Amino acid sequence: MDRIFTWFAGRMSALVGQPFAFVAAFALIVMWAATGPLFDYSDTWQLVINTTTTIVTFLMVFLIQNSQNRDAAAMQAKLDELLRTVATARPQFIGIEHLTDHEIERIRSALEVEARTRDSSEGPAAHETLERLLHRY
Repeated sequence: MDRIFTWFAGRMSALVGQPFAFVAAFALIVMWAATGPLFDYSDTWQLVINTTTTIVTFLMVFLIQNSQNRDAAAMQAKLDELLRTVATARPQFIGIEHLTDHEIERIRSALEVEARTRDSSEGPAAHETLERLLHRY
């Protein structure tokens, strides 16, 4: 069941992420709107689009979340492998995605302080490089 859902979620996410899917959805909305006068803008006519969009949105949330979860897990595995194999990396960072938001924020803040301390010890060159990079964009 898991493999089938993973396959289906991946295929559907790839399909609905294409420009064609947007164009098709837009065309359906235009067709629905164009039929308004034909159905005298009835409650049933409005209910059709409301029900359809609600169902599609409800189902797509689960498919997209599944794809995002898999992508995030794969990215974490790749980063963990880099941390494990790069000589100057700190392997203590492997698995920190399982910590609480507060714990991760404390680690991030400590890393920012460490980076600022390192930049100031390296002199103005590191700061100037960052300024040049920011001015490009």
